[in-house]
Amino acid sequence: MTQAKNPLHGVTLEAMLNELVAHFGWPALGRQISIKSFTVDPSIASSLKFLRKTPWAREKVEGLYLYMRRAQARTERDRFVPVEAPFGSWASPVSADAIAGASIRLGQLGVLGRDILWTEGRPQEQGRNALVWCSDDGRVQDLTPAPLNVRSRVHEYGGGAFKLGPRAGFIVNDADQQIWRLRAGVAPQALTALPGMRHADIEIDAAHKRLICVREDHTGSGEAVTTLVAVSLANGAERVLVSGADFYASPRVSPDGRSLAWLSWDHPDMPWDGTTLWLAELHPDGTLGTPARVAGGADESIFQPSWSPRGELHFVSDRSGWWNLYRRDAEGQVPALHPMAAEFGRPQWAFATSSYGFDGRGRIVCTFTKDGRSTLAVLDGERLEIIATPFCAIGELQVGDDFVVLLGASETTPESVVRLALASGALTVLRSSTRTTLASEDVSAAEAITFPTEGGLSAHAFYYAPVNRRFHGPADERPPLIVVSHGGPTGATDAGFRLALQYWTSRGFAIVDVNYGGSSGYGRAYRERLAGAWGVVDVDDAVNAARFLIARGDVDAQRVVIRGSSAGGYTALCALTFRNFFKAGASLYGIGDLEALVRDTHKFESRYLDRLIGPFPSPRYRERSPVHHTERLASPMILLQGAEDKAVPPAQAEAMYAAVRAKGLPVAYLLFEGEQHGFRRAATIKRALEAELYFYGRVFGFTPADAIEPVTIENLPNQV
Repeated sequence: MTQAKNPLHGVTLEAMLNELVAHFGWPALGRQISIKSFTVDPSIASSLKFLRKTPWAREKVEGLYLYMRRAQARTERDRFVPVEAPFGSWASPVSADAIAGASIRLGQLGVLGRDILWTEGRPQEQGRNALVWCSDDGRVQDLTPAPLNVRSRVHEYGGGAFKLGPRAGFIVNDADQQIWRLRAGVAPQALTALPGMRHADIEIDAAHKRLICVREDHTGSGEAVTTLVAVSLANGAERVLVSGADFYASPRVSPDGRSLAWLSWDHPDMPWDGTTLWLAELHPDGTLGTPARVAGGADESIFQPSWSPRGELHFVSDRSGWWNLYRRDAEGQVPALHPMAAEFGRPQWAFATSSYGFDGRGRIVCTFTKDGRSTLAVLDGERLEIIATPFCAIGELQVGDDFVVLLGASETTPESVVRLALASGALTVLRSSTRTTLASEDVSAAEAITFPTEGGLSAHAFYYAPVNRRFHGPADERPPLIVVSHGGPTGATDAGFRLALQYWTSRGFAIVDVNYGGSSGYGRAYRERLAGAWGVVDVDDAVNAARFLIARGDVDAQRVVIRGSSAGGYTALCALTFRNFFKAGASLYGIGDLEALVRDTHKFESRYLDRLIGPFPSPRYRERSPVHHTERLASPMILLQGAEDKAVPPAQAEAMYAAVRAKGLPVAYLLFEGEQHGFRRAATIKRALEAELYFYGRVFGFTPADAIEPVTIENLPNQV
């Protein structure tokens, strides 16, 4: 029997109360539910405190909220009779302003006792990342005042930019990449002062009164040098502990302070290809004993080494073909804890990513991905017990004694910082990634699809139909389709609600978000489909996802668009260049010239293409570079680029733009000052979205309902 969906799922008590007050006003609300304190002390904070400790009052509030929403839904149904309008031209409840200004980017999470911490990137503050603290009783405040920006640039993608202990906290500040100390009642102060050095993945070594972290040295003339260093808490002096490998990550001190575990890997491997887990004794003077290899190698990826409260070293390995949990036992053996065809790890693009931890009883609380969906579970000995949640996408799991905190999203609710009580399963949303809410009738929920692709194989994607309760398309038409290619390329998309996708579906576009061969989340063999075949397998899967939907009768074959950012932008450009299938495309800081990428990109990805394309140099690099084959192009495109992008420099987009313009095809190019790899500023996010919509409108002949500043499109007839 199918369990009925909880109508209050994803709605916080605070959100309910705010909506009720806005609808009824405090006095009428108090009379409706017969709670005198609502009229005597009408404040959200005091009322929330009362409701959280008074179950009967909370039930009244929830009941009235459901009654109000049902009445509103009836009113909405009576008010709106869907109007026929061209696909793409529908007036949408999701504005670019809402995505840019009313949304935040949630990042690293942390737990300290019963307190919870997280970083949030704020487009409305020029993309600044703030460290936010939430107490056990629900008080929330920023710990880092402007202009401090909690962001590491080690590997360019950073991560692990904060660590809090019982007496002080430590952050990496974006502007100088130095470690700063946070203490109650004292202004933040820089602990380190080494220009040209970047820091990440901070670990507290309390026994030696120091920090241990990853340091990336950019003071030399050649490639940056990565080491593990100790940072004195007394004066910020740094001492190299481990060196010699090309990359390091995850320094983790044992609970007794006597051992240090860490990861290393070397060119040309990426951390999802092959890493090694090391273990060494920490001597009383702070030096390390001789390192011993625990696991890993050139063909085994190790993820998230962690110590249990009893001092047992755990980690995730894909030696079986799937990222599963392992533990090092007293004899030095590393048995699998619960082998299964599911992924307990993920690609380590950023430091300090976490998918498991230990509760107060020593149990492992973990999250894993299977068939594109995340699940939360407790591993107690050999028994894996599933914890029911509404979430299809779970990330950044942190575990307290009797609770967990995670980033969770469902198909219909946005990513949020969520606290879950392990005993009861009760959920509390601490922060949502957006303040914008959509009526359920305007939400397009993901449909997981598996479709046939080249070589007799199958690939995976999520399909979103156009949805808007106020409009429908012409009866004799099918909607245009946007094929989305995720970044990485070693990464994945999921079915979690994203306002940026609803921006398109609510305007009359269909979306298919493709987990092409090479994506994570489906085992190592699926991840390795892209070996030597980037620009081929991913493009095949993008085309075949669209063909699958065309054959089902869902979309218009003559209005199929491909878009992607970063590595996804490369897939989009390859698809537009090497296949005569897509009718238009958008590349956001995408790659057009593989040879230039190898010459110009940063250390972390400088040998990434050895596996994706082949060892450099090779004729294959030119063969797979869209910029050298523009004579094969036949479709319009728009290019969106950050001026300060180090991962994919602007020269890539500019070369592609010049070539397409010279070919005589419609093309637009927007360069955003102050932006790096991934747009973080509100003004940029808004302009990029609206420019892309405007571009599609001009190409396909519809007029968006939005008032949009025109975009210059070269070679477009009747340019305005």
